[in-house]
Amino acid sequence: MASAVPIGKALEEATCSICLEYLTEPVMIACGHNFCRACITQYTEQRKPQSGTKFPCPECRVLFQKGNFRPNRQLANIIESIKPLRLQPGQAQNENLCEMDKEKLQLFCREDGKAACVVPIEEVAQGYKVKLQEILGPLRQKLEEALALVSEEEKKIREWQGKVENQRRSITCEFKKLHQLLSEEEQLLLRRLAEEERETLQRLQDNITKLSEQSAALINRITELEEKCQQPAAELLQVRLITTSPSSILTDSVTLSPVDVTLDPDTAHPNLVLSQDRKRVRRKTKRQNLPNNPERFDPCVFVLGAEGFTGGRHYWEVEMADKTRWILGVCKESVSRKNPDHLSPKNGYWTVCLRDGEYKALTDPWTPLPVSVRPSRVGIFLDYKAGEVSFYNVSDRSHLFTFTDTFSGTVRPFFSPCANAGGKNTAPLIICSVPAQARGNLGP
Repeated sequence: MASAVPIGKALEEATCSICLEYLTEPVMIACGHNFCRACITQYTEQRKPQSGTKFPCPECRVLFQKGNFRPNRQLANIIESIKPLRLQPGQAQNENLCEMDKEKLQLFCREDGKAACVVPIEEVAQGYKVKLQEILGPLRQKLEEALALVSEEEKKIREWQGKVENQRRSITCEFKKLHQLLSEEEQLLLRRLAEEERETLQRLQDNITKLSEQSAALINRITELEEKCQQPAAELLQVRLITTSPSSILTDSVTLSPVDVTLDPDTAHPNLVLSQDRKRVRRKTKRQNLPNNPERFDPCVFVLGAEGFTGGRHYWEVEMADKTRWILGVCKESVSRKNPDHLSPKNGYWTVCLRDGEYKALTDPWTPLPVSVRPSRVGIFLDYKAGEVSFYNVSDRSHLFTFTDTFSGTVRPFFSPCANAGGKNTAPLIICSVPAQARGNLGP
């Protein structure tokens, strides 16, 4: 550090009173005051002259002639020597005080190019301590607030962890209940499956036993017939034989059991007209005004036989003449009359039909029936105990189809003359009596 020199007066002389900055190209006017050439020129251009071409001095108001300026090179040199001190113009008014300590500048550092004051270190340190205490107060308050926020967040974490744990326990409990329910349902389904398995296996075993018995009977019958074939012609012609269904043994005409079937008017659709003897049924276009009793089929044009069967063997024949569509067979008495299901064995219907020129057994899916001779009359044979419904073409004494099932409850003859098809299917279905001479002539 070098000894300080008075700089207040020099700063004051080096400052332009118009722009308050160091003088740039300083010029002197008549009264002796100095200004920046640009500042005093702009001053005279922006103001009106007070007398002719003279203007008042910005500092002392003494008049001076416009453009009558003298460059002050000596002052310019002083300013160039002051600028390295990095002092701001106007500091001379504060008597060259230190900005930090407000003490008079007494020293000047040649290396730093700055003026400095003389203040004891202890005094400066004390001042810093006071300022630090002032800073520490708000910091401590902010720290307390931050710690309070941390505590609050930690509390939220504990509360949230408690909620999560409760929910975890709830989920575990609910799934335990579901596992228990599923286990119970599994055991129930397994018991039902096992029961169904036992019943199915028993039924299949019964069928095997029945078929084995039938096979044995057929073998015996075949043996008997083969023996008869070896008999003389006179003895052979005395034998009268009949075939019932393909799975039944050959028997005599008494076993065929013809039954007198009639139609039940209480089950007939309102568009069906029955004959007085209830042996014929025809479809009319006009609907009849009949009671809507629970037994009556509606909307399907069906009618049942009046007779119901719960056992035994029964045979009847139906004539359809030149009809183009019809359905015949048997059904359970319990079938729905107002909302009939599809005609299939699983829904309680064992039927055959003529539709679109093709004969079909209404199985699921339908089974086409090969017919070499168009049947004008169909024979229907029901063996309740054997679970068989067989259909025959009476016209050529051929077998059409046999349903095999297990019957329960009452079954009844089933008839449908179907739609009139524009007048092409108006012929009736006719229940015929079975001629005695025809009873022994049906064959497989």
